[in-house]
Amino acid sequence: GRHEVWSWKTASKESLCLMWQKVKVQLMLSMSFLTAVFWYCRRLYSFLAQLLKRWSNCLQRKLIRNLSVLPEVDLLGYSAREWKGETKQAKQMREAYEELFRSCHIKYLRQVKRDNYSVIRAVLFQIFSQGIPFPSWMKERDILKLPEKLLYSQGCNWIQQYSFGPERYTGPNAFGKLRKCMEALKTNWAEISATRDHEERGNMCNTLFSDESKEYKLYEAIKFIMLYEVVEAYEEIKGREEPVHSLFSLLFARDSSSDPLSFMMNHLNSIGDSICLDQVELFLLGYLLEVKIRVYRLHRFNTEEFQVNYPDEYRREWNEISLLTEDDRYYHIPLFRT
Repeated sequence: GRHEVWSWKTASKESLCLMWQKVKVQLMLSMSFLTAVFWYCRRLYSFLAQLLKRWSNCLQRKLIRNLSVLPEVDLLGYSAREWKGETKQAKQMREAYEELFRSCHIKYLRQVKRDNYSVIRAVLFQIFSQGIPFPSWMKERDILKLPEKLLYSQGCNWIQQYSFGPERYTGPNAFGKLRKCMEALKTNWAEISATRDHEERGNMCNTLFSDESKEYKLYEAIKFIMLYEVVEAYEEIKGREEPVHSLFSLLFARDSSSDPLSFMMNHLNSIGDSICLDQVELFLLGYLLEVKIRVYRLHRFNTEEFQVNYPDEYRREWNEISLLTEDDRYYHIPLFRT
């Protein structure tokens, strides 16, 4: 009996040992497999994280490179970099920037791409980034119908000679091209102004103003609205023999813009290509967009023309935006901090 008990215990122990050896091998294999999987997943995660980071940096660099309104920079730092030296002009510019910093509470600026759309870009970017809605007259009528109205209702078939900035395009397709520009302006303006979150609206603006083909459509739409307003004013003046606004008297007093056609051919067609808006057209821009445009003209420092409003006659309920310029050609966006 004792021998049988001993044999049974021995057999059981040997079986358990054998079983443990097999389980141990399986556990070791499983642990090795799990360790390998963990190591692989960790390497894969690290690789994907690096890839995502590189892709994000590349996309960000591309966005910044294409961005036509750059991120904010320190005002005085910008002044020191741009106006080095001890020439009379450099000293005056640094003094003008210091005055903006000290008296006007302008601490930063956003540089705007230096091309012949500069002022329109600076104005429209601020309207969008601040979420300013359509002007009152634009809410009452569909701007998509303005090219059709001008061409057919008012008989201005000469708009076929309209040029689109650098793309000096003329011909019968101008009408369809203008309509696409108006659609781009209406769609983007409505979408961005309806966005209440400031950060989200800023991201939408950065995306829009880094796409050259899209933003050019906006500027051409603004140019065409300027032309439409000039045609409307010209017709009213012919009918009533009095100007609807003093700025139109100034505009039509120029030999180069005595009527809408000459205004288009001699001024609008070249904007974005070889010239920017001049002072009279800046008055018109503020008037039709119903914004008070305050411009700090640094080259006019210590004169009455250092700060100028466009237009000088504006309604109290109009929103205010600000620009700064060193030469009345290229414009930047000042940022206020209290």
